[in-house]
Amino acid sequence: MNICVFLSAADLDDRYTRPARDFARLLGKGGHSLVWGGSDTGLMKVVADGVQEAGGRLIGVSVDFLAAKARPGADEMVIAGDLAERKKLLLEKADAVVVMVGGTGTLDEATEILELKKHGRTDKPVVLLNTAGFYDGLREQFRRMEEEGFLPRPLAELAFFAEEPAGALTYLEESLSGR
Repeated sequence: MNICVFLSAADLDDRYTRPARDFARLLGKGGHSLVWGGSDTGLMKVVADGVQEAGGRLIGVSVDFLAAKARPGADEMVIAGDLAERKKLLLEKADAVVVMVGGTGTLDEATEILELKKHGRTDKPVVLLNTAGFYDGLREQFRRMEEEGFLPRPLAELAFFAEEPAGALTYLEESLSGR
């Protein structure tokens, strides 16, 4: 399957890079392809390296103002005109989505796919990989949204929070095999 990973392009501490690398290796060993923002920097590079080293394919979607940071040697690389087109292409190329640690760009990408799911515009499985409790606050916010009537669908139908890389991939494989 093609797994889109939304994540940071920043250089991060080992508590974030190690689990990301573990997930990438599992993805590659499982014969899956990485669909990602195409950058060859920071955590994006860590994940792309791990997938490629484990035999997986790389499908990148960069954006024109970041094209100079695009990874050479990807199996496929598309350069989008703007961030909105980039998100659209990333989601079109993906069978499932994993949200790893990241900043505002990652949060924007995550909320977009969840909004599409909320309105029934996609049924792709979405996992938030909650490395080192990074998304604990967001999970609590989503729970409050659900409890107070802001989500028309249960949170469990929108996203799965995985604490470990293996649990994230298992959830995706089980979700897609049941279709």
